[in-house]
Parts: sequence; structure tokens; C-alpha cells
Amino acid sequence: MTGIVYVNGQFLDRDEAVVSVDDRGFVFGDGVYEVTRSRDGVLLEVDRHVRRLERSLAGLDLAYSPAELPAISLRLLRDNGLARGEATVYWQVTRGAASPRTHQFPPAGTPVTVYASASPFTALHEKRASGVGTILLPDQRWARCDLKTVNLLPNVLAKQKAIVAGAHEAILQRDGVVMEGAATNVFGVIDGIIRTHPRTNYILPGITREVVLELANELGMAVREEPMLVDDMARLSECFLTGTTNDVMPVVTIDGRLVGDGRPGPIAGRLYSALIARWRVGD
Repeated sequence: MTGIVYVNGQFLDRDEAVVSVDDRGFVFGDGVYEVTRSRDGVLLEVDRHVRRLERSLAGLDLAYSPAELPAISLRLLRDNGLARGEATVYWQVTRGAASPRTHQFPPAGTPVTVYASASPFTALHEKRASGVGTILLPDQRWARCDLKTVNLLPNVLAKQKAIVAGAHEAILQRDGVVMEGAATNVFGVIDGIIRTHPRTNYILPGITREVVLELANELGMAVREEPMLVDDMARLSECFLTGTTNDVMPVVTIDGRLVGDGRPGPIAGRLYSALIARWRVGD
């Protein structure tokens, strides 16, 4: 982890940074977050990340403008020696510290807690070249998965089950419908058509998902934003995950069963190439 972080208006050494034990993010999970990527000091898709954070903040009725976060992020990259190469930047906003502990919101005017950090990142090229394994699990999250909150325990438990099983990701299903991954969005290819769950309250509107859908349309690929059933998965010729740290990640097994011929497919490959080309030339 890098040394300098941002907390409530100050850039501090990580060991000196302090958040109150009464912070509602700590005691209630009352907060939201974002993770974005940078390449050579340029924040990727930053406007989209800001807009999604604004949506999450509004969904929690949490008053804060994230307009300052891109500039804070650029300073964190510089101060931590990450202005060259790849890195991730983490943003978190909570409803602040309040005592006594009460379920209702604290008094009006209670300052929010704003935290940001930057870390070096290594893209998952080896995994992408070979493809990854996944497992299928029930979706046990709440009904507002479209808000990127810090309430991630169901995701954490699902991801841990995947790691214990030797898999890269857990694919979550709800009542026989494929939703998304524990930390990714999920795409499948059936009969040459790319399918992914439509935007609803049950999936996070992923930034990479959004960009990949745009790129697929630009490339003339057939795309349908419609539910994919668990029963459809035996018909998959390709499956891939999208996410800020996964980019476009081919899935070659689900619960130990091969997807297609068990190798990364051409559609995922073309979309990954298009994504990287987009980031080389900028938005």
C-alpha cells in the first residue's frame, strides 16, 4: 500500500490517518465508494465514476459533491509516485461521525467523512490469456445492488467461496436468473448474441460494462440487455466478466464445466482490444 492518503481535507501519511470510531461507515456501513483506474497519471472514465458516485450519494440521501475528487486523486498519484504506470484510486464517503449511536440520520450539518487513496495496479494479463474459472452461487444481497455502498458482506462471502474453490469469481443468480459477479458484471454469448442482465436495482451499473456495451455496438456486434437464465448457461459459446480491475475477463469454466471449447473466445478478445485502444487515445 502506498504512503499518502486523503482524509477530510488533509493529505496524510497512512499511519497518521484517523477516522472516528463513531463514524457511521464503521458502525452502520452508512457510506458509498468508487474505484477507478489510472494510466500514466490519467484517470480512466473518471466522469462516469463521478456520475455513478453522485447517483449512489443521492440514493442514500447523503449530501456531498464529489467534484473535488478527481483533483485529489491526481495529487495522490503524484505524491505516491504513481504518475507513471497503472494504479487504482479508491474514494469513500460516509455520513460522518455521530454520537450517541442511533439508526436515524445524525443532526443536519454533521460533516461527512471523505477518504481517498491510491495503490499500484498490475493488470491481469496472464489470467486473461488463459481465461478464468467461476462458481455459481445464490445472490443473497439486498435489493439495491445498483447503489455502490460499503455494505459488501454478501459479496465478500461469495468471493471467499470462489477463492476457496480455486475460482476467480462467483457468479450470482437470483431465482434462476444470472445477475452479476461478486465484484464484476457478467456477459454471455449464445447463438452469436451477447447477453447481459439489464440495468435494474439488482445489478450495479458497471462503468466497464457501460463502455463495453458501447464498444460492442460500435463494432456491429449483436447485443441484448436481457436476463440470462441459469438453464441457458449450458448453451454459452463464450462468457466474460467486466470491471474496473478485470477489464474484459474471459470465463472458461463455470462450476468446473467448460464454457464453449474451454478457451477465451473471439468476442471477448475483440472487446478487450477495443477497450485498450480507447484508453490509449483517451475519451
